[in-house]
Amino acid sequence: MTSSRSFLSRRAVLGLAAALAPLAGCAKGRAPESAPPSRSPAPTPPSASTAGDRHRRLAELERKYDARLGVYALATGTGATVAHRADERFAFCSTFKGLAAAAVLHRHPLSHLDTIVTYTEADLMKHAPITRKHVTSGMTVGQVCDAAIRFSDGTAGNLLLREIGGPGQLTAFTRSLGDTVTRMDRTEPAITEATPGDPRDTSSPRAFGTDYQKVVLGNVLAADKRAFLRDLLERNETGARRIRAAVPRGWTVADKTGTGDYGTLNDIAVVWPAKSAPPLLISIMSSKSAEDAAYDQALIAEAAEYVVHTLH
Repeated sequence: MTSSRSFLSRRAVLGLAAALAPLAGCAKGRAPESAPPSRSPAPTPPSASTAGDRHRRLAELERKYDARLGVYALATGTGATVAHRADERFAFCSTFKGLAAAAVLHRHPLSHLDTIVTYTEADLMKHAPITRKHVTSGMTVGQVCDAAIRFSDGTAGNLLLREIGGPGQLTAFTRSLGDTVTRMDRTEPAITEATPGDPRDTSSPRAFGTDYQKVVLGNVLAADKRAFLRDLLERNETGARRIRAAVPRGWTVADKTGTGDYGTLNDIAVVWPAKSAPPLLISIMSSKSAEDAAYDQALIAEAAEYVVHTLH
């Protein structure tokens, strides 16, 4: 872990570079977000309606993996989209952490990243690979952002929520972005319950994806803050088998994953193709009907592969 002073200065350099460039594990988890994929049970047809022939491939993936799949993708250069269950609600799980970091950045000057955050053993979540090492010393806000986004540290996610005043303040932040769908009601580990039909801690692929588009590509954050957030998302350690597995070599992916009960697997990403082409927004959320359903990250990767083929 770097010192807080060097942490901020290194990000400041990255911020300047990004400003000059063109414009993006849940705690309780039975399977961590970086866990190897496991084959899901024998497929059965999904109960909800599909998008029809336009995205027949995505409906096929639902049957193949016995899952409900939500996709919203946008080619920012042309405005072309892919939408499949794009407005249905899904539990977002740890994908909230990127937006929580954005809310902290939006509320404070960049120098706030050097502020020390303290916590106790009682605050530690089951998935706390970074925060568990620093209970005695505490961590800077910048280091907490890093732990929450890159390693999906559950304790760090809760600390970010504490920084902005609780789950309701994350809902308020999304409202300020024009998002009337997303709602956050609880903290880790309760957000990983992902119970079908429970509206708490849910969003839609379109709403959540558009929020990420605004904080990573838009003017919600100043250029240096946006560069700091993008750098963490680009260096995310938990998404290797999801959207990152579907894009061609040489592309840049800035993403945040989420994992929960009922086979919930999510990945929200901004993707820059090679040769400086305009970025793609790819928002994929999924769930299954059984609480202990098997995880298979290939569902997300194959859906992303279809999106890339369709939009690029």
